[in-house]
Amino acid sequence: METKAKREFNNTLSELLKKGEQEGLAEKFELLRLFLESADFSQMRNEYEKHLIEGKRVRFIFYLVAGKPKYEIKII
Repeated sequence: METKAKREFNNTLSELLKKGEQEGLAEKFELLRLFLESADFSQMRNEYEKHLIEGKRVRFIFYLVAGKPKYEIKII
C-alpha cells in the first residue's frame, strides 16, 4: 500500500512538472502528499490483509474531509 501510494505520488509529480497544472492534478498531488504524511500503514494493513487472505480484492478510495485525508476500503 505505501509503495503504491509513493509511486502514484511520484507519477503525479512528474505529470505536474511535464504538463503544468491541469484540472484535478494539483488536488490529487496534495491528497497523496497529505496521505503519505499522515497514514498509519500498519493499521491499514491490519484492516485489509484478512480480506486478501480470503481471496478477495481490496480497493482503497482516498478523499479529503476538512483538509484531512480520509479513506474507504471497498471489498470486491
